[in-house]
Amino acid sequence: MNIIICILLFIFVPAFIFYDLYTRKILSSKYIAFPLLILTNNILLFYAFLSQYLEDSGFILSLSLKAISCIFLIYVWLRIQILPVSTEEDASARAKIIYGGRRLLHLSLALSIVQFFILFGYGYFTRTLHIEQSYFIYNNILAFALIFLIFLNGWLRIFILSVRLRLVRRAVVAMLIWIPIVNIAVILYMCRIAMLEYDHSCNMTYNHNMRRESLVCKTKYPLLLLHGVGFRDFKYVNYWGRIPKNLIKNGATIYYGHQEAFGTIQDNAAMVREKIIEIIQKTGCEKVNIIAHSKGGLDARYTISSLGMGEYVASLTTISTPHRGSFLVDFANERLSEKAYKSVANFFDKRFLKIGDKNPDFYRATQQFTKEYAEKFNIENLDVEGVYYQSYMSVMKNCFSHTLLTIPYQIMCRSDKVNDGLVSLESAKWGEFRQVFTSKRLRGISHGDIIDLGRQDYKGFNVIETYINIVSELKTKGF
Repeated sequence: MNIIICILLFIFVPAFIFYDLYTRKILSSKYIAFPLLILTNNILLFYAFLSQYLEDSGFILSLSLKAISCIFLIYVWLRIQILPVSTEEDASARAKIIYGGRRLLHLSLALSIVQFFILFGYGYFTRTLHIEQSYFIYNNILAFALIFLIFLNGWLRIFILSVRLRLVRRAVVAMLIWIPIVNIAVILYMCRIAMLEYDHSCNMTYNHNMRRESLVCKTKYPLLLLHGVGFRDFKYVNYWGRIPKNLIKNGATIYYGHQEAFGTIQDNAAMVREKIIEIIQKTGCEKVNIIAHSKGGLDARYTISSLGMGEYVASLTTISTPHRGSFLVDFANERLSEKAYKSVANFFDKRFLKIGDKNPDFYRATQQFTKEYAEKFNIENLDVEGVYYQSYMSVMKNCFSHTLLTIPYQIMCRSDKVNDGLVSLESAKWGEFRQVFTSKRLRGISHGDIIDLGRQDYKGFNVIETYINIVSELKTKGF
């Protein structure tokens, strides 16, 4: 009988491994993986059972059965560690790894509960299997060590690769994960984060595949993206996060303004003018569509109105642009002395000289955000006929929405509680005001979130889809 079992195992194990490797589905089922992992983690108890069962068998047969069982269980454990769950082909590699981490965390929790029951069943196992206390203890030490490795693999997958876990959340998770009982809540939270990211990735890829042939972002005129204050267009660090890549996937042609981080409106507008001329000469297009964030919208308006580039601009889309100034700068002018303000300006000018600005002027550039300057600017830079102007805005819901903007948001609330941490809703409206962006949860969408600064996804707001919709509407309007 034992010989027949041995022969069947030698046939079954290779067939099982081959079929699982081919389909990648058998061990991806939690209903199969879970009981096999219980067996694998308690391999010493399993071997004690085999030894008792094969007590009257020959040495060769006993060794063969133990060897093939060991090979099978080792394969099971390694396979689940590497590929714990089957995933949709549409998901990104990062999302698949994170989703696998979710399965591993679930398994580690369930396995821990089972192992505690085995631990409390000390008397039963020692009597049934006739094993010593030390052997039973070694089994449980090994079992909990293997469970910890499963947990660690799952936790690291999500902790390292998740884009929804921001810096503060990562720190909190890293501290609380080692506290008993509390870590269960942390594990469930991380599993939820992993599920949301995986679902988001699948939807993004699905939408892209559906739009692949239609090229919804292939506008008549190319796009010129203009960044805001305090940033530059670097080659490897994109101001606009994942947005340009996804617009290009959907047919868009994109160029960047390459203005200075702390250049004045006038200086930056001169650069934008040159960039527009360069694009027209290079592509043969008649016009460009400008999409500008924050101060980039003021740079664009000056380029169109004061520098006479209206005939070369089909549309201007401003996003969170302080068209009527920012209360934050007026507040700073009231609280800081002229000497202190210029001292801060001098500090930033020196730093940004080193990273590419040729003529940084922090003082003048920020003073152009005052309400007084905005009123004068708006009188001098009226909309040009033939250019389509539209605007969008995002809002934070509380001061904790964005760590870096906690204090600015509270200051802005003294003037207008509807703001994104730097710009108020009323200030952002220009031309045809289209929409206010926010999330379904308490966080809201900040001045940085709207340009994918944190490369994160938020419940109820998809920044990439938002820009795809903006550009596809420009295409529909004939721009």
